[in-house]
Amino acid sequence: MSASEPGPSSDDPVEEGLFSHLVELRARLLRAVVTLFLVLMALIPIANRLYTELAAPLVARLPAGAHLIATEVASSFFTPLKLALWAALFISMPMILYQLWAFVSPGLYRHEKRLARPLLVAALFLFYAGCAFAYFIVLPAAFKFLTAVTPDGVEMMTDITHYLDFVMLMFLAFGLCFEVPVAVVILAAVGVVDAEKLSRFRSYAIVGAFAIAAFITPPDLLSMVMLAVPMCLLYEVGLLAVRFLIKPPTDLEAR
Repeated sequence: MSASEPGPSSDDPVEEGLFSHLVELRARLLRAVVTLFLVLMALIPIANRLYTELAAPLVARLPAGAHLIATEVASSFFTPLKLALWAALFISMPMILYQLWAFVSPGLYRHEKRLARPLLVAALFLFYAGCAFAYFIVLPAAFKFLTAVTPDGVEMMTDITHYLDFVMLMFLAFGLCFEVPVAVVILAAVGVVDAEKLSRFRSYAIVGAFAIAAFITPPDLLSMVMLAVPMCLLYEVGLLAVRFLIKPPTDLEAR
């Protein structure tokens, strides 16, 4: 190609738009990662104290002389660090979600933004509420039952890594189950269900809540009821939210 011949254009608006989006995505991901890293660095010095607080619901209900144990050589070091990472992720989640929202919100319609903002805040609040409910209400009751049914001659000495995995699984399960109102509103917003269908499906939702609770919770009736009842109540909250937030398609605002 001679010097006088035009080369390929570098002013393609599609390429420029894609490149700018990628640059913005990288910047927002970097902010989220930096936030997570800084919070993790702040939590590492108190990682052992965090684990002590996390283990309190079980330790308080262990028989006299029983305690948690570390069955692996390095688990007493790595398990608190793993907990610090989980805690840093929980604490940093508002900033991570904000960066995600700031990236996708320019492409949303006005009515989508109006619905997405409260849903995002509600989802975060409900997840934290589910974790708190599991820690303060469900786990003490579950451990009281589990220690009570321990057979004679068996000393309950739980491994610290297995305990952390169990509690994190419970936090995740309860946090997600508490997202019932958000899931209901999203399904109504995309047209899968409406308020009338949700009212008719109430009995199925109750059965489903108890089935999910029976699968997730420890094998005692009290823990199952303590998850199923809030899920049923949250279903009703979602139904009320659908009645107030979801408008007919003809009322949707333009961009």
